[in-house]
Amino acid sequence: MTEPDATSRLKLGLPKGSLQEATYALMKSAGFGVRESGRSYFPRCDDPELEIALFRAQEMSRYVADGVMDAGITGRDWIVENGNEDDMVDVAELSYSKATSGGARWVLAVPRESDVNAPADLAGRIVATELVNTTRAYFQRLGIDCTVEFSYGATEAKARLVGGIVELTETGSSLQANNLRVIDTVMETTTRFFANRDAWADDWKRRKIESLALLLTGAIDARGKVVLKMNVADDRLEAVLDMLPALKQPTVSQLAHGGGFAVETVCDRGLTRRLIPELKRAGAEGIIEYDLTKIVP
Repeated sequence: MTEPDATSRLKLGLPKGSLQEATYALMKSAGFGVRESGRSYFPRCDDPELEIALFRAQEMSRYVADGVMDAGITGRDWIVENGNEDDMVDVAELSYSKATSGGARWVLAVPRESDVNAPADLAGRIVATELVNTTRAYFQRLGIDCTVEFSYGATEAKARLVGGIVELTETGSSLQANNLRVIDTVMETTTRFFANRDAWADDWKRRKIESLALLLTGAIDARGKVVLKMNVADDRLEAVLDMLPALKQPTVSQLAHGGGFAVETVCDRGLTRRLIPELKRAGAEGIIEYDLTKIVP
């Protein structure tokens, strides 16, 4: 079994750009302090076993597949676009993105006033996108002959200059602001944590990668969750327990010297504004609410 030495490092690639701040926040919730250094592409981390570098999400999978990095975080869209799906180990799905806690879609969109109402209407026309290979494969599957051109940015603004665009959207607000309408979904994508196959075969690196995945997914699972703690008299316990949600079952322990119980449970933060007054009316006392940082099943 491979054991770490004083110089053991896991080379971890984090996405630079739109996902960068959300990734830093996730790493912090998982227990890792990451901060920019003088070399902006090489942030410092308070875990000496991690060597972090920043890459654009579009190129991350190539660096991991080629062994430049041991593991990395990027969207599944760019893994597919680069043809690296079979070159790496897909370790975990990380349900976070720039604007939401979920995934995103690459959509086929046209100006609201366009005569295009279905993908087939784009036959013989130009479609602009950053996701060229995936978009070409999409039209090939549909048997539609159109020209897919690479867009160097500002893709939404080009929709009125070409037949249509394929663009990434999370909420749809930017498309609406540009007076565009969606006619189909080309691809759904989520953020993935993936590993180089040689790194995965190394016992120490694999344990480190698995530990990272456990902590990152635990931090994501804890988002929007809180712990509620309270004291409950003997004769009020059943009424209070009937009201409480929980991951499995609320934790109940007897208070010292009798006189009631301490009750603890996990619930969605959005429930507490309704639940706490109801618990108080049901006889709960000393109610405490606090945030969670991780939930590890």
